[in-house]
Amino acid sequence: METRAERLSPLPENVVDISVTRREWNGIRVDVNATRCSGPAEHPLCLESHTRLSALLEEVGSPCEPRLRAGRPCPIGYVPRQLNLMPAGMPLWGYSADSRLVRDAVLTFDLTELGERLGQALSPSELGAPRLRFADARLWTLLRLLAEVVDDDDPSTQLYGDGLTAALFAALGSRRDESPSTRKGLTPWQLRRVLGFMESRLPERVELSELAALVDLSQAHFSRAFKASTGVAPYQWQLRARLERAQAMMLATPASLEQVAEVTGFADAVHFGKAFRRAHGTTPARWRRDRKR
Repeated sequence: METRAERLSPLPENVVDISVTRREWNGIRVDVNATRCSGPAEHPLCLESHTRLSALLEEVGSPCEPRLRAGRPCPIGYVPRQLNLMPAGMPLWGYSADSRLVRDAVLTFDLTELGERLGQALSPSELGAPRLRFADARLWTLLRLLAEVVDDDDPSTQLYGDGLTAALFAALGSRRDESPSTRKGLTPWQLRRVLGFMESRLPERVELSELAALVDLSQAHFSRAFKASTGVAPYQWQLRARLERAQAMMLATPASLEQVAEVTGFADAVHFGKAFRRAHGTTPARWRRDRKR
């Protein structure tokens, strides 16, 4: 699927530049677009072959406006941190009289395929009709969190993004009929199976769909049950396990921090150091030195 930058080449009038960062979780493509303009601009927002959910993350200059047709103003008034939901086959245009920068996050997905991956029915009545300029603080926050890690290659980001997308679509109303039993934790055998699998795959990427399938649960149900049993989300457990492996390696071997980072799945020693400090309040070097006195 073409990105917005690829589709709008050459760029429309007064659009100076479009940059796109893309990643996929749960079969959902997440595009973070940054569009810079130098005057009045109107252009198609593309990706109409799929259902799209978008969030306005940042705008500098006059407010931007979603339009169902070129040259026809939006009938809905301005909403800060607006969201737009567009069904497949329906185009959408963006317009601004004087925007300098617009950043948005766009999720594209197939309703049937997504419902199968998440193990839950996604109602066309909820997601199959257009909604322009609506506000939902929880949805907007979930999209912003996805946008913040779209270019993060850390292995735990896979589970993190999987969990965010599952939570996002649960928030859209697809699981209103859950029974109280679905809010309980995992059974002992389920927890043993999942933790054993996660430990065996350290420090590789693991998808939430894999973990949920091990115990025959939907991803949203599994995420809640896992946290009820362990006190943390799956991505947090995985990151903590990687850091614990790094601690054991620092105590038992003379490996450099760069080597420890590589073995435990961090991009480099700097990335490892930042994650370690957030978790333990000190640097890996100081932690190691304090325990070897």
